[in-house]
Amino acid sequence: MNEIRNEPTGPDVFAIQEKWLPVWDELKPFASGNKDDNRPKKYVLDMFPYPSGDLHMGHAEAYALGDVIARYWIQKGYNVMHPIGWDAFGLPAENAAIKRNLDPRAWTYDNIELHKASMRRYACSFDWERIIRTCDPIYYRWNQWLFLEFYKKGLAYRKNSMVNWCPSCQTVLANEQVVGGACERCDSVVTKKALTQWFFKVTEYADRLLDDLDTLEGNWPSKVLSMQRNWIGRSYGAEVDFQIEGRTEPVTVYTTRPDTLYGATFMVVAVDSDLAAELVSGSTAEVRMQFQAYLDEVKKSNDIERLATDREKTGVDTGRFAINPANGEHIPIWVSDYVLADYGTGAIMAVPAHDQRDLDFARALGLPVRVVVETGEADPLETGIATVGEGVLTNSGNLNGLSKADAISKMVGILEAEGRGKAAKNFRLRDWLISRQRYWGTPIPIVHCDSCGEVPVPQDQLPIELPDAAGLDLAPKGTSPLGGAEDWVNVPCPSCGNPAKRDTDTMDTFVDSSWYFLRYLSPNSETEAFSKEEAKLWAPVDQYVGGVTHAILHLLYARFFTKVLKDLGYVDFSEPFTRLLNQGMVLMNGSAMSKSRGNLVKLGDQLDEHGADAIRITMAFAGPPEDDIDWADVSPSGSAKFLARCWRAAND
Repeated sequence: MNEIRNEPTGPDVFAIQEKWLPVWDELKPFASGNKDDNRPKKYVLDMFPYPSGDLHMGHAEAYALGDVIARYWIQKGYNVMHPIGWDAFGLPAENAAIKRNLDPRAWTYDNIELHKASMRRYACSFDWERIIRTCDPIYYRWNQWLFLEFYKKGLAYRKNSMVNWCPSCQTVLANEQVVGGACERCDSVVTKKALTQWFFKVTEYADRLLDDLDTLEGNWPSKVLSMQRNWIGRSYGAEVDFQIEGRTEPVTVYTTRPDTLYGATFMVVAVDSDLAAELVSGSTAEVRMQFQAYLDEVKKSNDIERLATDREKTGVDTGRFAINPANGEHIPIWVSDYVLADYGTGAIMAVPAHDQRDLDFARALGLPVRVVVETGEADPLETGIATVGEGVLTNSGNLNGLSKADAISKMVGILEAEGRGKAAKNFRLRDWLISRQRYWGTPIPIVHCDSCGEVPVPQDQLPIELPDAAGLDLAPKGTSPLGGAEDWVNVPCPSCGNPAKRDTDTMDTFVDSSWYFLRYLSPNSETEAFSKEEAKLWAPVDQYVGGVTHAILHLLYARFFTKVLKDLGYVDFSEPFTRLLNQGMVLMNGSAMSKSRGNLVKLGDQLDEHGADAIRITMAFAGPPEDDIDWADVSPSGSAKFLARCWRAAND
């Protein structure tokens, strides 16, 4: 062991750390597992990292801030749990393994060891007795158990649906993983594809997910609360039934403006919906040909492009008619790309005078425009601007002269009395698509049997471990690589014993991170996902630290899991994280750090140059935690000089 030198300019920080690291390893000063410790408890948690290469300075900032908070509560006399682990499944590891011709396991575990070495040198107050790695079978068996619990409760289901498809990653994406029409992982333009996939029924919890945000006011950043409210997107209105000529069943549309029903002059159906195909099947051969050509063209566009306000409005007249329940008018039914199949019922009543997209469509295709709310503004047909302000009803029968609010109430009453509609609410939120056509993830614990259908794997057969990657073609090709592992796929049906096949998709890795904060409570348990007794002692998390990039995806899903687990009786709280701190980004010369830009600053290199204390102090004092900082402007040399002065003062 190196002798510690009292340098003229300050201490030999590297020799000091080399001396004390093994001592800390032995003493375990931040262990929180002593059941006889009667101090009040605090749970401080940093978002766990993905093990791709060494840690960078963005990690360093987050862990420095979490460390400050944990040490503060320790100094205040609390027993603090501050664990760490790795979010270890996912596409980056699989793609890196393909590129390097490696096993994803080897690549991932090597990176975990690299992370662990840097974290240990960084000397944060982590409890190293509570490590988790989500790619360990002892962890992901409980992903599978949770899936089966959701399945029993009717919250996990499989259906054919138009899904978001990344042509580069060759897998489906949840709505939340599409950013600006592109894949959040690789920036490829996302398209639509019809596939049978697994979903979690998040929408069943939409009201609670929205309403419970009120309980987080003042403890979570207002930006995050606003983002989640907008994403859930609750609205109130009515479901209105339109009879269709030549069709027995009506088509139901959802509208937030039932007061404008008299102004509905046509109906628009999503071109890629089952309803559109059905309606067109009863039309002429010419219409069917036009429809198919239009559908083929629309499939090349993503939802963001389809909903763009400046996109040219196009469509095909189906030759079919709906009957407006307010006035009995027969209105034409069109198919278009600006209505989405998975929003509402995939059909809308178009009121062009008072909705801009409907007006743009009507003007482009020569459809009638009728003003039914007099706002004092100019005629929309002449100006091209829909009137959406408050006013009084006109051209609306017995609604004439009423305000918007009174007209909505009266129209809903009329629809309900006549059995042609009802008051309703709708959400922007969609169910969570969790299937992925990739190897490096948690296998879905379902067996498909020709006789029995979907059969859950018995819990005593968990975990279903991933087969060895050797011999499998992991390259993205649109189907799961697991399908090529014949010995793994072909199994007896757990119900009847006949030949059957395992489900070959894996779970979205956000499943792993939706409950990991609970696994830290009993990270090595082979008998339960987490201890209910420990959950009563420690949970929910008192302080969560991480980036705002997870404002919708991870945080929303973790809140959903927590509410389900409460309903199942496993926890007694509804929100996973009491307080949330979003740290800013660490930039380099004004740009986000990345390997491709050549400006990535690794924590290990900075530790070699400056030592752990100087870096942690730099991060703690660089500015408000929520603000971005530029590493080029906040070099640790200043902090190192400050520490040297403290050293000299202590030795004088």
